[in-house]
Amino acid sequence: MEKNMEREDIIKKLESDLSEIKTKNDLLQVKSMYLGKNGIVTSLSAKMKEIPNEEKKEYGKFLNEIKNEVEEKINLLLNSITERELNEKLLSEKIDITLPGRKIKTGSLHPMTRVTEEFEDLFVSMGYTVYSGPEVESDENCFQKLNIPKGHPARDSQDTFYLKDEFERFLLRSQTSTAQARAMEENKEKGPIRIVCPGKVYRRDEDATHSHQFMQIEGLVIDKNVSMADLKGTLELFCKKILGEKTKVRFRPSFFPFTEPSVEVDVTCFKCNGNGCSLCKQTGWIEVLGAGMVHPNVLEMGGYDSKVYQGFAFGTGIDRFAMFKYAIPDIRTIYGNDIRFLQEFDRKDVE
Repeated sequence: MEKNMEREDIIKKLESDLSEIKTKNDLLQVKSMYLGKNGIVTSLSAKMKEIPNEEKKEYGKFLNEIKNEVEEKINLLLNSITERELNEKLLSEKIDITLPGRKIKTGSLHPMTRVTEEFEDLFVSMGYTVYSGPEVESDENCFQKLNIPKGHPARDSQDTFYLKDEFERFLLRSQTSTAQARAMEENKEKGPIRIVCPGKVYRRDEDATHSHQFMQIEGLVIDKNVSMADLKGTLELFCKKILGEKTKVRFRPSFFPFTEPSVEVDVTCFKCNGNGCSLCKQTGWIEVLGAGMVHPNVLEMGGYDSKVYQGFAFGTGIDRFAMFKYAIPDIRTIYGNDIRFLQEFDRKDVE
């Protein structure tokens, strides 16, 4: 009878204490007060040594019952508080799925990168190899091995950046044609070559359509029985693939020291389809690149027998094609590092 009364008193006190609980922390304090090291239920266990041996079994049963009942009531309230706090958190953090989503900012390929990769993919599909050359070049590779000796007028038109204290020795290349000299020199077997070399070049020039730094791509083919017909077929295919199948190509005689014969290549204006507009200055044509058959002197300086091998070369400004393709009016915009400009190219081009 005494144990039952003691048990009832403990349970009533526990229920009274639990009725005032609001948070988990409060509940943990109550739990410690009953089941902790010096708790009410724990202290009953300490009395076991005072109980006669014949009564210890019954007393142990009493301890287990009261301990289980206390734990059950505490855990029941703990589950209730946990569920309540979770529901409150879900209500406070709910998301209105009817609101429009926020646009995720993504990176974008620069238009110059897009056009360069498009050029490379096309020429690789035609059997060309992408060749890289240094931007700091020797005067010999940039001019002399391209049939442009010292004092030649063509040097004036390129207005080159020579390195300090290295005048007439090293310079920032003014054309990717230097790839011709390097590729021929590196080809020890003096066999066929078919390369394209995209890269930066530098000249003392800057306005809306010119920059002191710009991008060119140079192409070179050397083999036996190469003719002007091969050059024309290659450039017609190139222009049609890049600017559209309806593009017409026109070749005009010209002069370059490293090619003979040389041609300027025009295409029908993609804005007016050759009818004449402000972009093409009412002519219907736009000049896009220069080309020609590799000069025999260039072949010989590269170690090739010009009586056995022939070749053709062509070069164009990647910037110019980017301006045409994306209707960019000022070349300086391309190199302006303005994030707003790049945001216009944050999607894949429509095929």
